Parts: sequence; C-alpha cells; structure tokens
Amino acid sequence: MAWIILALVIGLCGGVVIGIFIARSTIKKQLVENPPITEDMMRAMMMQMGQTPSSKKLHQVMESMKDAQRKANKRKK
Repeated sequence: MAWIILALVIGLCGGVVIGIFIARSTIKKQLVENPPITEDMMRAMMMQMGQTPSSKKLHQVMESMKDAQRKANKRKK
C-alpha cells in the first residue's frame, strides 16, 4: 500500500517538473516567433507611415496598446 502511494507521489512530482519545462519552452518559442512591440519598433513604424514620432505620441500609442491588451485579457476571463 505504501509503495502505491509513494509511486503516485513520485509520478505526480515528475509530471509537474515535466509540465514546467514544456510550458517554459513553449513560452520561449512564442516570444521568439512573436516578439513584443517596443517603442523603437513603434518609432520606426511611425516614420515609415510618414508621421513624426514625438515622445508624447509614442507614449500615447504604447499606453493605448497596453489598455487594449488588458481589455482583451479581461474578456477572456
């Protein structure tokens, strides 16, 4: 009886460790494929569109993107 419980506990711990490594590698892969947008990237995009990227504009755009992401996350829950 004790062996069964011990095997279950060891199996559960092993599953948790394996799950953590799989989740970690998946997140790293997604970040490489879809990197988050930085202010420098946004500045380059605005320059390509013919806009003059002032610091105030960049800050407003970044904040609006963060707000949109927060709203999307709230809708998912």
